[in-house]
Amino acid sequence: QVQLVESGGGLVQPGGSLKLSCAASGFTFSRYAMSWYRQAPGKERELVASITSSDGLTNYADSVKGRYTISRDNAEKTVYLQMNSLKPEDTAVYYCNAERSIGLRLNAYWGQGTQVTVSS
Repeated sequence: QVQLVESGGGLVQPGGSLKLSCAASGFTFSRYAMSWYRQAPGKERELVASITSSDGLTNYADSVKGRYTISRDNAEKTVYLQMNSLKPEDTAVYYCNAERSIGLRLNAYWGQGTQVTVSS
């Protein structure tokens, strides 16, 4: 049974930091690219950061570059998102995503999401 379980969300003041974690099980974690998405109320889900499976290359949305860092621990089957200098516009539900292309088939899994609220 595939599971992605996010944790670490909460309420933080502007300028503060949070670290999200996503624990994976039920699939070969090391072979999957991992990403964090977020969805704010009334907005579409957007890609925040991603990290490749093999060489750990990372990619970030322009809005979070220099503030967020994605990392992974294949031994622990966990992906992290360190968020610094948080802004009210970072408020959203953050989702963990795992993806792998196998031939023409795309395997994609989602977590249930964790709420991040940035407010004074």
